[in-house]
Amino acid sequence: QVQLVEAGGGLVQSGGSLRLSCAASGSIFNIGAMGWYRQAPGKQRELVAAITRGGRINYADSVKGRFTISRENAKNMVYLEMNNLKPEDTAVYYCNADVWEIGTMDYRNYWGQGTQVTVSS
Repeated sequence: QVQLVEAGGGLVQSGGSLRLSCAASGSIFNIGAMGWYRQAPGKQRELVAAITRGGRINYADSVKGRFTISRENAKNMVYLEMNNLKPEDTAVYYCNADVWEIGTMDYRNYWGQGTQVTVSS
C-alpha cells in the first residue's frame, strides 16, 4: 500500500509564505506525475500545480508567479512553495501522485489526507 502524507499547512497573514511538503511511502517502484490540488469550502477541488518525473511543470493561472512546485525523486517527495499568499488561497491542499507499486503492472493514482491553509486579510 502507498501513503501520501502532507505537512506544512497553517495560518498566515495576507502576503505571507508557506511551504508544503508531501512524502510518498510504501511499496513504491516508481512515481510519475505529482501535484497539488486545493478545495475551498463550497467549491470543487482544483489543480494548483503539477510536475512530471522529468520536471515538466503546469500551474493554475491564479498561482503563476507566486507558487513554485518542486520534487525530489530520490526521496519520493514533492513540495509547494507559496509566496504572496492571498485570502482566496485559503483551502485544504491535497497532494496527488501517480504511483507504480512493486508487483503491479501500471500506475495508480493516490491522494493525501490534505492540509489546511488559511490566509487572513
